[in-house]
Amino acid sequence: MYSMATTDRTITELDFVRLKKLGGGDMPPEISDRIELAELVAPRDIQADRVSMYSQVEIEDSGSGVRQKLVLCYPADAEPAAGFISVLSPVGASLLGLRVGSVASWKSPKGDACSARVTAILFQPEASGDYTT
Repeated sequence: MYSMATTDRTITELDFVRLKKLGGGDMPPEISDRIELAELVAPRDIQADRVSMYSQVEIEDSGSGVRQKLVLCYPADAEPAAGFISVLSPVGASLLGLRVGSVASWKSPKGDACSARVTAILFQPEASGDYTT
């Protein structure tokens, strides 16, 4: 079972379509369930405080308080060591569609419960006028 964040999710229609195509019907349940339940909006209508694809976010680990910057990306662009986290990873799936102040929850590869609060959106493509990335 996968934990949902403490708040609702909103994603763009474009992100939704791309994610559905990416999964090819074989998408991990942690992302499939989340995008199916999310509110869909046009890219121009996504709030600037929401995590969309290619957003750079700052998160704070709920246990340690350590902050880190991550960019939510598609698997082909993932470079975890550089902070580029795939949306299909447990961390990436947990962040998609959240807003600043929300808590993302996921399970580590060892099965440990993890969580982090979204403290800031440092960059969001739609907020900068990019509606097609």
